[in-house]
Amino acid sequence: MEKIRQIIQASIETKEKILKDAGLINIIDKVVDIITAAFKNGNRVYFCGNGGSAADAQHLAAEFSGRFYTDRKALPAEALHCNTSYLTAVANDYGYDVVYSRMIDGIGQQGDVLVGLSTSGNSANIINAFNAAKEKGMITIAFTGKSGGKMKNMADCLINVPSSDTPRIQESHITIGHIICQLVEEKYFA
Repeated sequence: MEKIRQIIQASIETKEKILKDAGLINIIDKVVDIITAAFKNGNRVYFCGNGGSAADAQHLAAEFSGRFYTDRKALPAEALHCNTSYLTAVANDYGYDVVYSRMIDGIGQQGDVLVGLSTSGNSANIINAFNAAKEKGMITIAFTGKSGGKMKNMADCLINVPSSDTPRIQESHITIGHIICQLVEEKYFA
Protein backbone atom coordinates (compact mmCIF):
# COMPACT_ATOMS: atom_id res chain seq x y z
CA MET A 1 0.00 0.00 0.00
CA GLU A 2 2.92 2.35 0.61
CA LYS A 3 4.01 1.98 -3.04
CA ILE A 4 0.53 3.04 -4.16
CA ARG A 5 0.75 6.16 -2.01
CA GLN A 6 4.22 6.96 -3.39
CA ILE A 7 2.98 6.74 -6.98
CA ILE A 8 -0.01 8.97 -6.27
CA GLN A 9 2.25 11.43 -4.44
CA ALA A 10 4.65 11.55 -7.41
CA SER A 11 1.72 12.38 -9.69
CA ILE A 12 0.57 15.13 -7.33
CA GLU A 13 4.08 16.58 -7.08
CA THR A 14 4.38 16.77 -10.86
CA LYS A 15 1.09 18.63 -11.11
CA GLU A 16 2.13 20.95 -8.25
CA LYS A 17 5.24 21.86 -10.26
CA ILE A 18 3.01 22.73 -13.21
CA LEU A 19 0.75 24.79 -10.97
CA LYS A 20 3.71 26.83 -9.69
CA ASP A 21 5.22 27.41 -13.17
CA ALA A 22 3.78 30.74 -14.37
CA GLY A 23 5.52 30.41 -17.73
CA LEU A 24 3.97 27.01 -18.40
CA ILE A 25 0.53 28.25 -17.29
CA ASN A 26 0.90 31.16 -19.73
CA ILE A 27 1.77 28.77 -22.57
CA ILE A 28 -1.31 26.67 -21.81
CA ASP A 29 -3.42 29.83 -21.90
CA LYS A 30 -1.83 30.80 -25.23
CA VAL A 31 -2.62 27.34 -26.65
CA VAL A 32 -6.27 27.79 -25.64
CA ASP A 33 -6.35 31.04 -27.64
CA ILE A 34 -4.58 29.48 -30.64
CA ILE A 35 -6.95 26.52 -30.86
CA THR A 36 -10.03 28.68 -30.28
CA ALA A 37 -8.93 31.05 -33.06
CA ALA A 38 -8.22 28.13 -35.41
CA PHE A 39 -11.73 26.75 -34.92
CA LYS A 40 -13.29 30.21 -35.32
CA ASN A 41 -11.36 30.65 -38.59
CA GLY A 42 -12.67 27.35 -39.97
CA ASN A 43 -9.42 25.44 -39.45
CA ARG A 44 -8.86 21.98 -38.05
CA VAL A 45 -6.81 20.59 -35.16
CA TYR A 46 -4.85 17.38 -35.66
CA PHE A 47 -3.27 15.25 -32.93
CA CYS A 48 -0.51 12.65 -33.14
CA GLY A 49 1.48 10.48 -30.76
CA ASN A 50 2.84 6.96 -30.29
CA GLY A 51 1.72 4.28 -27.85
CA GLY A 52 0.10 5.83 -24.79
CA SER A 53 0.54 9.26 -26.35
CA ALA A 54 -1.44 8.06 -29.39
CA ALA A 55 -4.24 7.05 -27.02
CA ASP A 56 -4.06 10.50 -25.43
CA ALA A 57 -4.08 12.13 -28.89
CA GLN A 58 -7.21 10.20 -29.81
CA HIS A 59 -8.83 11.01 -26.47
CA LEU A 60 -8.24 14.76 -26.82
CA ALA A 61 -9.38 14.84 -30.45
CA ALA A 62 -12.60 13.12 -29.37
CA GLU A 63 -13.20 15.76 -26.68
CA PHE A 64 -13.37 18.36 -29.45
CA SER A 65 -15.15 16.37 -32.16
CA GLY A 66 -17.57 14.82 -29.68
CA ARG A 67 -18.18 16.97 -26.65
CA PHE A 68 -16.51 17.92 -23.39
CA TYR A 69 -18.90 19.49 -20.87
CA THR A 70 -21.67 20.88 -23.05
CA ASP A 71 -23.94 19.60 -25.78
CA ARG A 72 -22.79 21.60 -28.76
CA LYS A 73 -21.81 21.25 -32.40
CA ALA A 74 -18.80 19.11 -33.21
CA LEU A 75 -15.44 20.81 -33.68
CA PRO A 76 -13.11 19.64 -36.49
CA ALA A 77 -10.41 17.66 -34.70
CA GLU A 78 -8.94 14.23 -35.31
CA ALA A 79 -6.10 11.95 -34.33
CA LEU A 80 -3.91 11.05 -37.30
CA HIS A 81 -3.34 7.39 -36.42
CA CYS A 82 -6.94 6.18 -36.53
CA ASN A 83 -6.94 4.97 -40.15
CA THR A 84 -5.16 1.64 -39.72
CA SER A 85 -5.15 0.83 -43.44
CA TYR A 86 -3.32 4.10 -44.16
CA LEU A 87 -1.00 3.71 -41.16
CA THR A 88 0.06 0.16 -41.97
CA ALA A 89 0.40 0.79 -45.71
CA VAL A 90 2.58 3.88 -45.30
CA ALA A 91 4.65 2.29 -42.52
CA ASN A 92 5.19 -0.76 -44.73
CA ASP A 93 5.85 1.09 -48.00
CA TYR A 94 7.78 4.13 -46.75
CA GLY A 95 8.61 3.62 -43.07
CA TYR A 96 7.02 4.52 -39.76
CA ASP A 97 8.93 7.80 -39.55
CA VAL A 98 6.71 9.33 -42.25
CA VAL A 99 3.24 8.10 -41.26
CA TYR A 100 2.22 11.48 -39.85
CA SER A 101 4.12 13.77 -42.22
CA ARG A 102 2.53 12.17 -45.30
CA MET A 103 -0.92 12.63 -43.75
CA ILE A 104 -0.18 16.29 -42.95
CA ASP A 105 1.12 16.77 -46.48
CA GLY A 106 -2.17 15.39 -47.80
CA ILE A 107 -4.72 17.10 -45.56
CA GLY A 108 -3.01 19.92 -43.65
CA GLN A 109 -3.98 23.49 -44.53
CA GLN A 110 -2.51 26.85 -43.61
CA GLY A 111 -3.86 27.91 -40.22
CA ASP A 112 -4.57 24.35 -39.05
CA VAL A 113 -3.01 23.24 -35.76
CA LEU A 114 -0.90 20.12 -35.20
CA VAL A 115 -0.55 18.88 -31.63
CA GLY A 116 2.24 16.33 -31.16
CA LEU A 117 2.47 14.32 -27.94
CA SER A 118 5.87 12.78 -27.19
CA THR A 119 7.15 12.23 -23.66
CA SER A 120 10.76 12.38 -24.89
CA GLY A 121 10.16 15.10 -27.46
CA ASN A 122 12.27 13.02 -29.87
CA SER A 123 9.72 10.93 -31.80
CA ALA A 124 10.96 10.97 -35.40
CA ASN A 125 7.49 10.62 -36.94
CA ILE A 126 6.19 13.61 -34.98
CA ILE A 127 9.30 15.68 -35.77
CA ASN A 128 8.75 14.91 -39.46
CA ALA A 129 5.08 15.86 -39.12
CA PHE A 130 6.08 19.19 -37.52
CA ASN A 131 8.39 19.86 -40.49
CA ALA A 132 5.56 19.11 -42.93
CA ALA A 133 3.20 21.30 -40.91
CA LYS A 134 5.66 24.21 -41.04
CA GLU A 135 5.81 23.90 -44.83
CA LYS A 136 2.01 24.13 -44.90
CA GLY A 137 1.85 27.20 -42.64
CA MET A 138 0.32 25.28 -39.75
CA ILE A 139 0.77 26.02 -36.06
CA THR A 140 2.61 23.34 -34.05
CA ILE A 141 2.10 22.54 -30.37
CA ALA A 142 4.34 20.04 -28.58
CA PHE A 143 3.37 18.16 -25.43
CA THR A 144 6.63 16.73 -24.04
CA GLY A 145 8.49 15.93 -20.85
CA LYS A 146 10.92 18.16 -19.00
CA SER A 147 13.66 18.56 -21.61
CA GLY A 148 11.37 19.11 -24.59
CA GLY A 149 13.75 17.01 -26.67
CA LYS A 150 14.24 17.93 -30.32
CA MET A 151 10.68 19.24 -30.50
CA LYS A 152 11.59 22.03 -28.08
CA ASN A 153 13.12 24.16 -30.81
CA MET A 154 10.57 23.20 -33.47
CA ALA A 155 7.24 23.90 -31.82
CA ASP A 156 5.41 27.20 -31.91
CA CYS A 157 4.25 26.34 -28.38
CA LEU A 158 5.99 23.92 -26.02
CA ILE A 159 4.13 22.35 -23.11
CA ASN A 160 6.97 20.53 -21.38
CA VAL A 161 5.81 18.77 -18.23
CA PRO A 162 8.46 19.12 -15.49
CA SER A 163 9.20 15.41 -15.19
CA SER A 164 11.34 12.71 -16.83
CA ASP A 165 9.03 9.88 -15.72
CA THR A 166 6.86 8.73 -18.64
CA PRO A 167 3.70 7.82 -16.64
CA ARG A 168 3.79 11.14 -14.73
CA ILE A 169 4.29 13.04 -18.01
CA GLN A 170 1.36 11.27 -19.67
CA GLU A 171 -0.90 11.84 -16.66
CA SER A 172 -0.07 15.52 -16.84
CA HIS A 173 -0.58 15.63 -20.61
CA ILE A 174 -4.15 14.43 -20.22
CA THR A 175 -4.78 16.88 -17.36
CA ILE A 176 -3.45 19.80 -19.41
CA GLY A 177 -5.31 18.53 -22.47
CA HIS A 178 -8.56 18.47 -20.52
CA ILE A 179 -7.94 22.02 -19.30
CA ILE A 180 -7.41 23.14 -22.91
CA CYS A 181 -10.53 21.32 -24.11
CA GLN A 182 -12.67 22.86 -21.38
CA LEU A 183 -11.43 26.40 -21.92
CA VAL A 184 -11.62 26.19 -25.73
CA GLU A 185 -15.18 24.90 -25.47
CA GLU A 186 -16.10 27.76 -23.12
CA LYS A 187 -14.50 30.42 -25.31
CA TYR A 188 -15.70 29.10 -28.65
CA PHE A 189 -19.31 28.64 -27.56
CA ALA A 190 -19.54 31.67 -25.24
